[in-house]
Amino acid sequence: MMDQIKLGFIGLGGRGAGLAALVADMADVHIAAVCDVYQDRVDKTIERLAAKQAHPPEGYLDYRQLLARGDLQGVVIASSWTTHVEISLAAMRAGIYAASEVGGASSIQECWELVRVSEETGVPFMLLENCCYGREEMAVLNMVKQGLFGELIHCQCGYEHDLRSEITRGTENRHYRLNNFTYRNADLYPTHGVGPMAKMLNINKGNRFTALVSMSSKARGLHEYVVEHLGPEHSQIDTQFAQGDITTTMIKCARGETILLTHDCSLPRPYSRGQRVQGTLGIWMEDKNALHFDDFDGERWAPMSEYLEKYDHPVWRDFINDGVRGGHGGMDYLVQRSFIDAIKAGRQTPIDVYDSVAWMAITALSEDSIACGSAPVPFPDFTNGKWIRNQPVADNYWSLDGLYEGVSALT
Repeated sequence: MMDQIKLGFIGLGGRGAGLAALVADMADVHIAAVCDVYQDRVDKTIERLAAKQAHPPEGYLDYRQLLARGDLQGVVIASSWTTHVEISLAAMRAGIYAASEVGGASSIQECWELVRVSEETGVPFMLLENCCYGREEMAVLNMVKQGLFGELIHCQCGYEHDLRSEITRGTENRHYRLNNFTYRNADLYPTHGVGPMAKMLNINKGNRFTALVSMSSKARGLHEYVVEHLGPEHSQIDTQFAQGDITTTMIKCARGETILLTHDCSLPRPYSRGQRVQGTLGIWMEDKNALHFDDFDGERWAPMSEYLEKYDHPVWRDFINDGVRGGHGGMDYLVQRSFIDAIKAGRQTPIDVYDSVAWMAITALSEDSIACGSAPVPFPDFTNGKWIRNQPVADNYWSLDGLYEGVSALT
């Protein structure tokens, strides 16, 4: 196993720059190169990292020059949604592990390209779905694997986040969400919700998504926000947003389970991922912060806190003992460590290319379903049948396919 690896960071907006600063504090990583299309972001990130590393990173405005260096083992791609795949393909072709920040696919074709290039080059691609490493999500995953919910029947999840300020100010803040909400109507951001559920349902490993149906409500929230908060002179005052305020998607699985997925970013509301896991023996509801099992009396709910310590995932037990750090309650740190340790060990990433494209494809498929009057859309089998014989095996510390009781990999 390598003692230290060299990483590059491509895309240095708020998310990319923040992740670079987090990773720069890890003793076994040197950030050798950073890249963005804006020079001020490159300069600011280099200055920030120079205070954390013995040698500051080199800066680039063209990601192709960064990938051509020849000394990087991995890249973290936190650019705009529509450039994730282009850059990831170039990284894999250069023999570099590719980790992409989350976002939905623009087309099914680009999902197939990711699969084929990863298969042909043998280089892993990982979607950095940090919510798979959330404490409650991993505790529920532990309970699922131990059979507490019985046979899973139905899951619910989503991305319910009031982003009106961020979306409508996209021009002045150089943020990519604006164009997506202006021109697309789909579940634009499915992976935070569906990622943890897919791992609980063994998607691509004995199970798969087979079809979906989506529908969107009318679009009112963003326009009303511009009128009420930004005024008649704002650049978005006349914009006709295509994205409906609420998008609902129902997914059917090969083993008969269903998933209800919600996208809700254009109306006032508190943040939630709306998670629910329901099986023959019990149910967990995130918003209620509670569980109910078949052996409970009547209508009783038990607070999640009564189960959390007992069923904490081993990764989180170690993380708490070692000291929780990093953004989003520690999830950012854990997902980055899982990618870094995969590079160091020369193994597949815990969220592989098949996982990644299955979750990303929901955006393109939901867009098609909505455009066709909420018609059912078949889900591609990106594994080409391998899901039937593949089984979930927890073969390393960071695995999301089961419980690996081994020595802590946290540093």
